[in-house]
Amino acid sequence: MQNRIQELRKQRRVTQQELADALSVSRQTIISLENGRYNASLLLAHRIAQYFETTIEAIFIFDEEETL
Repeated sequence: MQNRIQELRKQRRVTQQELADALSVSRQTIISLENGRYNASLLLAHRIAQYFETTIEAIFIFDEEETL
């Protein structure tokens, strides 16, 4: 699933490690999310949205063609 995490993180001038620390996840998780290799759980997606003060829908780009 595509997302805007890297774009939002860079707008805030936050490192991957700082974001990981704020979300209580590893830096590797942030890297995997940004590269689209890992889909966030609903709980993590909610925490990311809260961190960036926006909605889940504004961060994660749902492609109806993707398999569930």
